[in-house]
Amino acid sequence: MNTLILTINPGSTSTKIGLFDGEALLFKESIEHHDEFKHLGSIMEQSPLRKKLILKFLEQHGYAPEQFACVMGRGGLLPPVHAGGYLVNEKMKQYLCSADAPQHASNLGAILADEIAQLGSGSAYIYDAVSANEFTEIAKITGMPEIVRKSFYHVLNSRAAAIRFAASQNKAYGDMNLIVAHLGGGITIGVHEKGRITDSLSDDNGPFAPERAGSLPLIEVIKMCYSGKYPQKEMEKKIRGMGGLQALLGTADCRKIEAMIQDGDERARLVFEAQAYQIAKGIGLLAPVLKGKCDAIILTGGVAHSKFIIERVNEYVQFIAPVKVMPGEFELEALAAGGLRILEGKEEAHEF
Repeated sequence: MNTLILTINPGSTSTKIGLFDGEALLFKESIEHHDEFKHLGSIMEQSPLRKKLILKFLEQHGYAPEQFACVMGRGGLLPPVHAGGYLVNEKMKQYLCSADAPQHASNLGAILADEIAQLGSGSAYIYDAVSANEFTEIAKITGMPEIVRKSFYHVLNSRAAAIRFAASQNKAYGDMNLIVAHLGGGITIGVHEKGRITDSLSDDNGPFAPERAGSLPLIEVIKMCYSGKYPQKEMEKKIRGMGGLQALLGTADCRKIEAMIQDGDERARLVFEAQAYQIAKGIGLLAPVLKGKCDAIILTGGVAHSKFIIERVNEYVQFIAPVKVMPGEFELEALAAGGLRILEGKEEAHEF
């Protein structure tokens, strides 16, 4: 059986691709984007250039789309869906290209996967969409009847880390209770309860992050919105893209901030301490969901490489459960593993 799987993970400043034979990595690459998209009006307008660069890179490695058994794209901001795989169909593409879909680079995962799959004979799927929602009914309620809580979480990397951790303990993911914090350019934290993500903090109601403002006093935000000083697009940038460490210290690079601290910058130290403090608060906010039955707290994502952050978060939360650090991202590997399960019939892909 052909198990050659191309994986595509579009981000705001890069397109990460990986080619796998089953779960064995053949190669991966992060195609960096600098100023190529500045003149474009929407995320979807980026698709042709990203596709061209992917195909060029594949050609350089001697591969063509007709060789792939399937193409796996990162799942984007669909209406609430289940975790796991979805076949990319016309209805999904129409939604992602419509004005109803929030602008997010992950939306390109399905589009790029489908366009490349159509050049060959394989199928296109997404896996563990950002909007995958398995919340309990009680977790959806807010204090405003017009607003229902939805999941906006780094599902792909977080589930991959949780599944790997469970395997390392010789247990099934579905038998464990875990809290998984994805620490990246955005920070999200989720409760993994017996194989289901039953609650989470999204990047706008949890800790501030390298590029995102996190939870904010709403009255102050409302005042800013109606002050006449800030257009909507600028406010959106303040929340996502130019918030958090970027706004507070002028950089989102944790390595640079640690160097600033080493050089005696007390402001940088205070802000970085606050970053760890807020991550710990987010974990603590979700801990009661598991009623004291938490097997482990997993810290993953790029910021989990920071010894400064990890040591301080651990000090705050180790009383809840043991802390396991799994730095970096496993998103391409998770896409390949999901695709292989679909190809082997171990998992049935949903239809949107």
